[in-house]
Order: sequence, then structure tokens, then C-alpha cells
Amino acid sequence: MTRRTIEVPEGHDGDRADKTIATMLGISRRVAKSIIDSGDATIGGNPVGASDRLHTGDVVEAVMPPPEVPLEADATVEFSIAYEDPSIIVIDKPVGLVVHPGSGRTTGTLAHGLLARYPELEGVGQKDRWGIVHRLDRDTSGLMVVARTEKAYETLTEMMRSRLIKRRYLTLVRGVFTNTTGTIDAPISRNIANRTRMRVAKEGRPAITHYRRLATWDHREVSLLSVVLETGRTHQIRVHMRSIDHPIVGDPAYGRTGIAGDPGRPWLHARQLSLTHPLSGEAIDVVSPLPNDLSDSLATLGDPDHGDLADVDGEDL
Repeated sequence: MTRRTIEVPEGHDGDRADKTIATMLGISRRVAKSIIDSGDATIGGNPVGASDRLHTGDVVEAVMPPPEVPLEADATVEFSIAYEDPSIIVIDKPVGLVVHPGSGRTTGTLAHGLLARYPELEGVGQKDRWGIVHRLDRDTSGLMVVARTEKAYETLTEMMRSRLIKRRYLTLVRGVFTNTTGTIDAPISRNIANRTRMRVAKEGRPAITHYRRLATWDHREVSLLSVVLETGRTHQIRVHMRSIDHPIVGDPAYGRTGIAGDPGRPWLHARQLSLTHPLSGEAIDVVSPLPNDLSDSLATLGDPDHGDLADVDGEDL
């Protein structure tokens, strides 16, 4: 790991952080943004945002990424397809699969597997993340949309920015909810003390999460929720649930492990993806069944004290 320190010169006073860091370190703006997004660019120990304006004399410390390894197709990466057509693919990602290279992970990601199965993705979207419009954490299972063409990619990324793609999750959290619905509107930023984690902070980026109670187990002190993201910040559901004292069961970073219903990973599944097709305008609605580890977790809890084991549409889980 190589650390570089730069002092902002007069010629870059007021420039964006990603532009300044790219120029001063002799790297591409994409790599500079990656460093920033990873929390590896700081001023006085505080993470810098890509759009932050820097000023003459600011001292920026940056952790340089390892040399890039060209993305190679890997047909051994396993994942399921929930929907596909000539323009888009909806992936049903298994738990444990990293979405794309980064943070020292250079092989065996979904990006490698996608390139093997769909070689035409090369050149669509971001380098080494070909076609990928959004991501899921390694230990979150469920649905992701991927673009097969540049036109589809541009439209989908704009739809994501405009909050026109509905992403609904199922999660089991600690504690019993007395209210049936709620909204968490709390900005999220990177945790200064631990750059791999996020936190609720007033200086963070806007983040909004809506939830609906499906079932509760009073004697087990856990609740099953349906959650809809209005924004898409890193670890958003995990951070927001912890912020209201209902951390996700099985989450070692933000929640509690070893309690009732713990599946051995964060109990979080990207259940439903709904969008207007970027080319045809057709309504696309895809639902992912619960993976076995989460189904087994619910079975160990038994019948809930309130609600039942059915999704918002009444479909059994």
C-alpha cells in the first residue's frame, strides 16, 4: 500500500477534488474517483468527496490502489439470470459473490463471470465493471440490473439517478416494531474512524429508506421488514436500521450475530426489481425467491406473533 501526499497549488484553488487529485498524482479521473469513493483520500484525517472544492495549501493524503489487472473472463463464477433480453440482464446474485474488482479483490467477481457469459459487455459503461449499473454488498443476495448496450447503460444510470428504478428488499432486524410503516430520512457519510464502514452524519449525502413491517416475533425480539430504497448509498439499509436501534440480524459490522434467526450473514435480500425498460418502455418486474439460508432462518423462528410469512403481495416466502 503506497501513500502519497500532495499540497494543492494556487492553480487548482477551487477545483474539484477528483480533478485535482487526478492531475497531481498523474492518474485518470476514474481512478481518482475510485480512491475518493473508497475513503482513501483525506484532508486532516477527514474523507474528501469527489465534488468537494479544494483550496490552495490543502494537504491531501491518498492511498494509491494496486496496479490494475486487466479484467479476464471467468466462466467458473456462478450466478443466476432472472431476466434477460438484448438490452438488459437482471442478475440473481448469490451470497458471497463480490460484484466487481476492488479493495484488493482482482479475481472471481461477478464482473469476471459476466464477461465470460456475455463478452459483448466489454466497452459498456465503466472499465472493469462492464454493464454494471449498481451493486450489492458481497453478503447481500438478490437482484441487480446490468446493461448489455451503451444506450441501455446510459438510460439505466440516469433512471437510477432519477430514482425511477424501484428496489425492494427483505430484511430481518433486531427488535419489535409497533408501527407498521415508516421512513428513515438521515444522511450517510463514511465513518472517519473506520473507512470501510458508513455512518449517519449531518454532513453526509441524503439517504431515504422506507420500510413496512411484515411480521414480528415478540418472544424472539425480531421483525421481518419489506424495505424500499429511495436513494442508494453504500450500506444504506444496514446503517439506517442501526440508526433506529433495529440492526439487521447477522450483520457483524452494524448489527448483532448469534441471535435468533441469524443465518450466518446479514439477513438482507434484494427481493424485487421494477423498472420501465430503457428501450421498449415495457414495465419489467422481477421477483427473487428467498435463498435457502434465509428460508431456513425463518423456519427456525416458527410462526410469528403478529403478521404472517407472506410478502407485501401476499405471496408466501
